Amino acid sequence: MSAGIAKARRRINGLKFCLTLCAVLISACAPLTQKTGPFNSAPSLEGGYYVTADGARLPLSVHTAGAPRAVIVALHGFNDYRTEFDMAAAWWRQRGVTTYAYDQRGFGGAPHRGVWPGDGVLADDARNMIVLVRKTHPGLPVYLLGMSMGGAVALELAGSSIPPDVDGVILAAPAVWGWSSLNPVYRGVLWLAAHTVRANKMTGQGLGVVASDNVEMLRALGRDPLIIHATRIDAVYGLVGQMERGYKAAGNVRLPVLLLYGEKDDIIPKEPVQEVIAALPGSARTIIYPNGYHMLLRDLQAETVWRDIAGFVARPAPLARRESDQLIPY
Repeated sequence: MSAGIAKARRRINGLKFCLTLCAVLISACAPLTQKTGPFNSAPSLEGGYYVTADGARLPLSVHTAGAPRAVIVALHGFNDYRTEFDMAAAWWRQRGVTTYAYDQRGFGGAPHRGVWPGDGVLADDARNMIVLVRKTHPGLPVYLLGMSMGGAVALELAGSSIPPDVDGVILAAPAVWGWSSLNPVYRGVLWLAAHTVRANKMTGQGLGVVASDNVEMLRALGRDPLIIHATRIDAVYGLVGQMERGYKAAGNVRLPVLLLYGEKDDIIPKEPVQEVIAALPGSARTIIYPNGYHMLLRDLQAETVWRDIAGFVARPAPLARRESDQLIPY
């Protein structure tokens, strides 16, 4: 009897050792994030860069209107960079709106390209940028615009315990497909991959996803060396976490909001967007574009979107609905 117990104990101890070893190996391959800090400097705008509180130099584009009446701080989408707003910003500039767009950490010409910045870092950077823009343009209304991933960052910030000092938030095709919305199998596979083969890369080719109807623009992006074409698995893992934070923050937003979404969006599913719309304050305005794709600001009908954003900037309070406005059917 005692020999049997001893044998059982050896098996249990062996199993514990294997489980412990697996845990150590997995933790050794935890998702890679950028090392940030210490945050002991005053953020600044210097010679075409946004210099963050820990000294990171993020390339910055400023599209200055001659006599600005409002300012937009624009946050680009995943794997994209600040030029995502070039066409829209040129159009807004002619209508008195100045736009600030910078490469968020890990994207475009920013340091550690392709590596996820870490939880909350992008939102903190956006908050400090808004402070700098306020100081640069005292007395002017300031709006926060987030495109796709940038929309998740904007939601996280707007729904935080200390909201940013902005006059309104614009969410263009917000990326809110977080952990809560993912299929359990996808969640498990992504978690395991991010903790084992984190540096492996995915391209998304062959998925049949149509990001926009602007084919020439998509071809140009395919040739752009600053667009990330192959994505680290742990960066995708970080993105899903960012989308989850934005999704959960929606119910805490108390600022004026304009949410824009395309019925033909192949990237962000309707269901989590519906839930965010329902969670936002009753004053939030939603515009659904029947012919809109994910890249709303660069689709063939982009000027319609630019005009709607300019209208919100001019009047952030709820506007009368147009016949073309449509809510996503539940």
